[in-house]
Amino acid sequence: MQKLSIVIPIYFNEQNIPFLYEKLQHEILSNPKYEHELIFVDDGSGDNSYKELLKLQNQHKQIKIIKLSRNFGSHTAILAGLTYATGDCATVISADLQDPPEIINRMFEKWQEGNKVVLAVREDREESFTQKLFSNTYYKMMRKYALPNMPEGGFDCFLIDRKIVDILKSIEEKNTTLMGQILWAGFKTEKIYYIRKEREIGKSRWTLAKKVKLFIDSFLAFSYVPIRFMSLIGIIFSILSFLAGVYLVVNKCLNGVSVQGWTSLMVVFLFVAGIQMIMMGIIGEYLWRNMDESRKRPVFIIEEKAGFDNE
Repeated sequence: MQKLSIVIPIYFNEQNIPFLYEKLQHEILSNPKYEHELIFVDDGSGDNSYKELLKLQNQHKQIKIIKLSRNFGSHTAILAGLTYATGDCATVISADLQDPPEIINRMFEKWQEGNKVVLAVREDREESFTQKLFSNTYYKMMRKYALPNMPEGGFDCFLIDRKIVDILKSIEEKNTTLMGQILWAGFKTEKIYYIRKEREIGKSRWTLAKKVKLFIDSFLAFSYVPIRFMSLIGIIFSILSFLAGVYLVVNKCLNGVSVQGWTSLMVVFLFVAGIQMIMMGIIGEYLWRNMDESRKRPVFIIEEKAGFDNE
C-alpha cells in the first residue's frame, strides 16, 4: 500500500491543534486507500503549541513531531518536515483550518494518475480586500516576471512525489520560496481548485514584514527583472544625459544662452542620487544572499523530536 506523508507547520496554533487533528482523523486518517504519516513541525512557537502536540502524540503514537530551535519561517519548517518524511509522496497543509483537509484526498487521486506535482489552487479567498489585493498582486507579478507556470490564484498546499521531495532536500537554499522551487523543477503538474476559508480560530502571524520578505526573496531567487531593471534605468539615464548635454552645448554655441538654475540642478542631482541608492540596495540584497549561502549554516536547527523511534 502506498504511503502518504502529511507535513503540517505549526506557529502559534495552540487552539487549532485539537480541531485540526479531529478533521484529519475524519477526512484523511480513516481513508483505507493509503497508509499515512503525520509530521507536525513546531516553528519556534511562543505559545503552548508544542505541549499540545506532545499531548496529541501521547494519545496517538503514529504522530511525529519536530521542534525547531527558533522561528525559521513556514517554508523552512515545511522543508524540515519533508526531510524526515518517508512516504511515497508528501503533502503540506496549513494548521489554521483555512485549507480544508479533504483536498488531500483529491490531490492523492491526481498523484495516482501519474502527476508528480499536484497543486491546490485557490479559486477564491474568504479574506479581507487588502489580503486579496496583496496576494493577487504577488502571484500576478510572479507569473509575469519570474515563474510563468505559477497558478493565477497561487497555492500554499501541494502534494509531491518522492522524487520531488528528494530534490527539495538536496537544494538546501536559504532565503527562497519552497513553492517556487517546486514550480522551477518543471515536473508534470496537475491542479485542483478550492475556496480558501476565513480563519475562525486564533490570530494570523503572517505579518506585512513577512509578506514583503517573501516578495523580495521570490523575485531575487527566480527572476532577473531586478538586475535588468538596473541596466535599463542606466541606459535610459545615459541617453537622456547625452541628449541634454548636446542640447545645452548647442544652445550655448548658437544662441548664446548660458546654463542657469541652481534649483533645477539640485533636483536632478537628488533624483539621480535616489536612483543610485535604490540600485545599491538591490545589489546589496543579492550580495547579502550570496554571503548567507557562503557561510554554509544549516537551513534549520532541530531542538527536539518525538515519535521518531527508529531514528
